Amino acid sequence: MSQNRPLVIQTETLDPTAQAWLRDRVDLRVCSHEDPEFLDLLSQADALVVRTYTRVNQDMLDKAPNLKVVGRAGVALENIDIPACRSRDVEVVHTPAANTQAVVEFVLCLLLDALRPRVFLDGPLDGQAWHDARNELQGDCHLSDLAVGVLGFGRIGSRVGKVLTALGCTVRFHDIKHVPEDQRHGCESVSLEELKKTSQVLTIHVDWNAGNHHLINAGFLGTLRDDCIIVNTSRGLAIDPQALADWLKANPRARALLDVHDPHEPLDPGYPLLGLPNAHLAPHIAAATAPARLNMSWVVRDVVAVLEGRTAEHPAPR
Repeated sequence: MSQNRPLVIQTETLDPTAQAWLRDRVDLRVCSHEDPEFLDLLSQADALVVRTYTRVNQDMLDKAPNLKVVGRAGVALENIDIPACRSRDVEVVHTPAANTQAVVEFVLCLLLDALRPRVFLDGPLDGQAWHDARNELQGDCHLSDLAVGVLGFGRIGSRVGKVLTALGCTVRFHDIKHVPEDQRHGCESVSLEELKKTSQVLTIHVDWNAGNHHLINAGFLGTLRDDCIIVNTSRGLAIDPQALADWLKANPRARALLDVHDPHEPLDPGYPLLGLPNAHLAPHIAAATAPARLNMSWVVRDVVAVLEGRTAEHPAPR
């Protein structure tokens, strides 16, 4: 172990370019929080770099007396106990805009997958099979025919609204904060009740806070159209999975397109949405593009800045 460089533990995968940059500047150890040597390293570590599945809580901080900074390679911070970190003067940094484009494109992919059935051919078809495929693979509507509701009009939600408006959709949104007219991209601000009542598609883009836990519950679902398409690429905790499963069973024309899940990822056998024909479940891949991965991995720049006594560009919000 270097006596001159700060010790940094990387617990989850980073882009190789950013990882190499970090390794040139610190004593870098790549070690999962589940590995036997993690606790020994943690007792000496100056910094942690994590992604989604390493939980930095009070117990972990108690075992890290030298820790100065936690870098979250990503946007969400629910796996970091920020008050506990601040009580120990541990800075928390992240990459708030790193995956915006990737998630917006993924929302569009989910909606087009739901609305436009298609197949790719790997061999010749006779005339009847060819015509049958053309007749069967017919979408029921255009995406632009649908009224879209955006719940949460922050960085990603507003970009989703902008894209869908450009495609010809009628887009309404609800956010707890006032959104200036020049930042609405042609979308209409409405009450939550109006959003629920009018949305044929409801795409969820809320942040992590206690008030959003199971925001989409039985009462909320009961006010939606019975053919609503629900999309969630934001936080699994926003949806009560049992309530959603019950609602989908009662409303077979409705669909749920989910990339994030509550209470646990990966999904266990008891997850109530498994096996439902109108629940389409993805393994948390909305941000899974090479550019987004690199953007998130550059959190290491702020980690090094803090270690060198400089001001971080993207500290966790206070």
